[in-house]
Amino acid sequence: MKRVRTAVFISGRGSNLSALIDAARAPDYPAKIALVFSNKEDAGGLAVAHEAGIPTKVISHKAFASREEFDAAIDAALRAAGIELIAEAGFMRIHSEWFVKRWHGRMINIHPSLLPLFPGIKVHEQALAAGVTESGCTVHYMVPELDAGPIIAQAKVPVLPGDTPETLAARVLAAEHKLYPEALRTVAQKLAARKNIQPSP
Repeated sequence: MKRVRTAVFISGRGSNLSALIDAARAPDYPAKIALVFSNKEDAGGLAVAHEAGIPTKVISHKAFASREEFDAAIDAALRAAGIELIAEAGFMRIHSEWFVKRWHGRMINIHPSLLPLFPGIKVHEQALAAGVTESGCTVHYMVPELDAGPIIAQAKVPVLPGDTPETLAARVLAAEHKLYPEALRTVAQKLAARKNIQPSP
């Protein structure tokens, strides 16, 4: 079976990364976590990758004068590693339009709300302020517009009386850890079925 070489992008602790790594250990899983990329040298998820024996790459956005230059450096690193698919998991940088278009159909993200509700940041605060009775998480394809790409999969959780942003976040995160591996499986299977899954030039 052809396994799709996947890079996971992180900026923090890497809890979703751990879930993806665990799933990818199965011999029939269609994605191979071939690289973990971060814009922060102190991202906790890098240790998760090292422990799993997965190569890592750190490129600080602070070293570049523009978003475009930063993304060009990322793109070069991904191509050098033979990456075919990007799975963003708590990567706290917005990409330039050309980068997202270059990886169109090969770049996914997980967001802690039921999109199109509550895009952006402070998602759980938004949900509680709106008085919704359920929230959840969404895996979607990335497009130039923030949190607006086609939805791949969603999972719902209840919003309980007395919830705080922290308690709701914990409930949503548990759902993310189940949803993201299955969504990545779906996307990787589709890519593996294509004759040419390399990023377009």
